[in-house]
Amino acid sequence: MDILYGRNPVLEALRAGRPARKIVVASAIRPEARLTEILEHAEARDILIEEVSRQRLDDIAHTEHHQGVAGYFHARAALTLHDLLDQARPPALLVVLDGIQDPQNVGAIARSAEACGADGIVVPRHHAAPLTAAAAKASAGATEHLPMVTVPNLSQALEVIGAEGIWRVGLDADARDRYDSVNLAGPAAIVVGAEGAGMRRLTREHCDVLVSIPMMGHVASLNAGAAAAVLLFEVQRQRGFAPR
Repeated sequence: MDILYGRNPVLEALRAGRPARKIVVASAIRPEARLTEILEHAEARDILIEEVSRQRLDDIAHTEHHQGVAGYFHARAALTLHDLLDQARPPALLVVLDGIQDPQNVGAIARSAEACGADGIVVPRHHAAPLTAAAAKASAGATEHLPMVTVPNLSQALEVIGAEGIWRVGLDADARDRYDSVNLAGPAAIVVGAEGAGMRRLTREHCDVLVSIPMMGHVASLNAGAAAAVLLFEVQRQRGFAPR
């Protein structure tokens, strides 16, 4: 059972049809459009609605930043990498995360990936933030519409992705090729490393090309979430922003 909190994550989980056991709302909460839709979905699907004190909701969500609502949802069925590749729409667009351990960054990347119509996100089992409720909230609910696959070995996963004819494009601050100078219109997997350390050596070696985003200010680089967004929208710019 997953406990999601925040109006967008709970609403998007319901919109996506994820089975839920219970929706919990803070007592005397002010009516609002998203909250109204949450309650309408719950009533239509006979999902229990429970009203509790805000302090009790803080305990359920393990945070004060729940916006007055949380939900108990059944966990989504796990996908394999082959499942993800089988259901990818041509030209495929994947996001591969290497060593990103901040749930806020994971959520931000998921939000950009979903906005760009990505087919899914691939993360390693170790040295990575799991898809927590905090990541779901940071994604504004985008994680409910975006498959996420966990793999035991990222280098092997990149080999499989490459064997499918998907170009593996790694973000590297020191790369000589600028991100908008390479052809991204075909099947692509955007590989994003951790802030500071970047991609690990083996991950870098399994990329077909490394690209950088030029910096013109005093700050040396963007955070992982912002950098991923720049490259994802460049992919769609080159593809003409065609609906997927």
